[in-house]
Amino acid sequence: MFLCMSWIPLVLCVILGLVSCCDYFDFQCGALAPGDVLIGVLKPCHEKVEDLEKRLGPQRYNCTDFHLLSFVETLAIINTIETINNSGFLPGIRLGYVICDSCAYSSTALKKVQEMLTINDTLSVQCDIVNQPLVKVIIGERYSEVSISVARLLSINMIPQISTTSSSATLDDKLRFPSFLRTIPSDTHQTQAMAQLMAHYSWNWVGVVSGDDDYGKAALQSFLKDADDLKVCLEFEEVLPQDLNNANIQSRILKVANKIESSKAEVVLLILKEQVVEQLFKEIIRRGITRIWIASDGWSMSQHLTNIKGINKVGGILGFSFITSSPTPGFKDYLKNLTSGPGVVNRLIEEYKDLRFKCTPEAQEQKDCLAKVPPSTCPIPKSLEFKSDLACTLPNAQEANDDYLVDHVNLNLTYRETLATWSIAHALRSLLKCNQSDCSGDTHFPPWKLLQELKRINFTKDGHTFFFDKSGNFVNGYDLINWVRDKNGRKLEIVGGYNVMKRIVEVKHNNIDWGASNKTQKPKGSYHFLQTPESICSKPCPPGTAKKIVQIHCCYDCTDCEPGTYSNITNQENCQPCPNNTWSMKGWDHCENRTEDYFKWNDPSAVALLTISGIGFLLLFSVLIILVVGRHSTVFKVAGGNLCFVMIAGLAVSFGAVILFVGRPTNDICKSRQTMYGLGFTLSVSCILVKALRTFLAFLTDPVQHHKMKKLYKPPIIIICGTAIQGLICVFWLIFDSPKVVQRISDQTMYIELQCNEGSNWGFGIMLSYISLLAFICFILALKGRKVPQRYNETGYIIFSMVIYLFVWICFIPIYVTKNQQRSAIQAFAIIVSNSGIIFCHFLPKCYMILCKNKEHISKQTYLERVRIFSITSTDSTSVARLSDSTTTTNLTETGANSVKKVFSTINTIQKWDVLKTIDSSCNTRRRLRTKSI
Repeated sequence: MFLCMSWIPLVLCVILGLVSCCDYFDFQCGALAPGDVLIGVLKPCHEKVEDLEKRLGPQRYNCTDFHLLSFVETLAIINTIETINNSGFLPGIRLGYVICDSCAYSSTALKKVQEMLTINDTLSVQCDIVNQPLVKVIIGERYSEVSISVARLLSINMIPQISTTSSSATLDDKLRFPSFLRTIPSDTHQTQAMAQLMAHYSWNWVGVVSGDDDYGKAALQSFLKDADDLKVCLEFEEVLPQDLNNANIQSRILKVANKIESSKAEVVLLILKEQVVEQLFKEIIRRGITRIWIASDGWSMSQHLTNIKGINKVGGILGFSFITSSPTPGFKDYLKNLTSGPGVVNRLIEEYKDLRFKCTPEAQEQKDCLAKVPPSTCPIPKSLEFKSDLACTLPNAQEANDDYLVDHVNLNLTYRETLATWSIAHALRSLLKCNQSDCSGDTHFPPWKLLQELKRINFTKDGHTFFFDKSGNFVNGYDLINWVRDKNGRKLEIVGGYNVMKRIVEVKHNNIDWGASNKTQKPKGSYHFLQTPESICSKPCPPGTAKKIVQIHCCYDCTDCEPGTYSNITNQENCQPCPNNTWSMKGWDHCENRTEDYFKWNDPSAVALLTISGIGFLLLFSVLIILVVGRHSTVFKVAGGNLCFVMIAGLAVSFGAVILFVGRPTNDICKSRQTMYGLGFTLSVSCILVKALRTFLAFLTDPVQHHKMKKLYKPPIIIICGTAIQGLICVFWLIFDSPKVVQRISDQTMYIELQCNEGSNWGFGIMLSYISLLAFICFILALKGRKVPQRYNETGYIIFSMVIYLFVWICFIPIYVTKNQQRSAIQAFAIIVSNSGIIFCHFLPKCYMILCKNKEHISKQTYLERVRIFSITSTDSTSVARLSDSTTTTNLTETGANSVKKVFSTINTIQKWDVLKTIDSSCNTRRRLRTKSI
């Protein structure tokens, strides 16, 4: 009962507005004004709580470092309340306020909320003196970390809380914070705006420094998600304590400064409190680091930071701030004439005036110092930061006023407080059923009813419509703020904004002060840089290349476009395929039509082959003339007689085939060139076969073999049949799978290669194999009959020419198979070498003998004499060989006689040919001489 009774004087004091009664209790808040409905205000008018680490009991918190902006924000609320009271917007209703200082610390804020709620009798569960509390709503807190703590407490009794600066996305959760509202958008939109700003300027390699409180953690996580969606990557993430009392804050600032200095990121996002940013910037300025700094709403409009020493050295600063507007008319005059109205206690104004105008020992020492030495040698202590030059000259500090607040605080920032206060007024007007003359509703209503009305408000002010969305946020967007250098400080300039509804960044000014980065030097006499600084981890990929992602999605290597693809713009994600049967080479930025490629006439190898082929034709023609002239000579007859002309015809056809290997191929050319070569060269080899067989038969000494082989020696039939078989092979080849033109397209070239495909490899192989078979038979026959008289020996030439042919075509096969593009040249070369082998082995020696040898050396008598000597020599050698195995003289004689008979038999076999008739006569003479000797 005593506890309940102890609150009666307090309640009466508040109701009656008797300020003197407030001395009855120890009023700890900053300001108190009576009214029918009280509005609580929770602001960090001081930035720091002193000696927190030494606090061992529930002692009173000692707050230091007066925060000018928060103080002016509380004055904006007071001014707006007075404006509403004087406007008659709520007829018959007077709004009062209770303003408490949270000192930017959660525990202090909770204690102050307890005091406000104690005044309202909401925490006294033992008694119920006043059924409904007087404080119906609380405006605050500034920092999200503190707002989260306060919101948990106020949500118990559903007391509405309206913040004007706490933007943490965590507070969007209406299950955890059902009574929390704010006149700004959520950080969900702010981090989207930051990420889109970076994407707008193609900054994809950035650093982030965030606070260690709930606000910093939530904002960082939200930014990471938005940045990932827009392919903006982080080079580093660093965390700083948000509590200035933290013992590690200086060491952490040094570590973060080291990281920023060593990083390649030219853009750094700072999600920090204004006071922490100041400490960090001082270290940045000391080191001479320049970057592009992105400011969160916590410090983007800080008038204090714009004037710190050396701020122009840090580089460019861009930031997002909640949409602002000009201060309420009359607010500047209010600030110039600060007074507490009747019945009002405002210790905050008293403290400010003491800081500004009261004479202190430090102020007197500073004044004396300035009177003796230049101002640069008299450092200003932090306690004299707000001190007026008139201090120590005024009789009463509480009665003094000046324009300091108007000049040193951005009054546009107080627009949010104005909106919050008017939101409450509109909700009260609806709840209290106010009209033009009075409000019929009961002012003793529970706070949750006001919360319901706040969620339904929709009002227009300064041409803009304001309302709370389902998450309890205003959706009025952001301004993009550029910190423009102005003499030794910065001035804030709106250069664009972020449209929350459209979710896009709109940059209205291109002439942005980027500062001087490490990579972009500042032009003399200019503060503006029209070229946007780069902050990327990879250089732009030029046309002809595409991005190849490495490790993280915003870092990439530039890779050349593969053949058949292209890219014609910078930083293309993927190369595009070539359209309409066009093609491109590796690394091209365009596509072209392919061109046909074949063994052209102007190709150096083609010119060489045609030249050699032409020389071959000339040689054949020259040989033809020489043989025609010397057709009656023994050399001509021994060389084969008229067979030479048939061979020349075959070689001419074969040389003609070489010409068809050059030029644009057609199906007919492909068929003709193989057929011409196959038939022409087969004809020549067939003639050589006749010559080889003739020589073999002429000197075959075994009668049995001689008789058998004699039946096979039919020159015209051999030549016709040998060539006809090749003709049949070609016919079947042409019928079933003939050579034809094919297009060979390679991904690595811009050419459509036209080549003759030989059709059936079996047909092509059988054709070549048949010629090789004839050549091999010629080689064997010539090898068997190689011991003929040397001057007229055809066997050596046959052997050598056939070896050349077989060697060339054995080498031709693997080369032909592996060299697809040079097949025409390879086969043409093989044909020329094969033909040349026959010309040089069969014809040129005979031409030499006809043209250069004396007639007596190549006469018929000389030839017969050599045949005689050969016959005698071969017979004697045979007899001597057999003598070693015989035991009687009779066997020796018999053997010699048999040998002579074999020679005679051989000669009789080939009497049809004139030259061999001569051989026959010689052999008969040799036989008679040999018989007599025996």
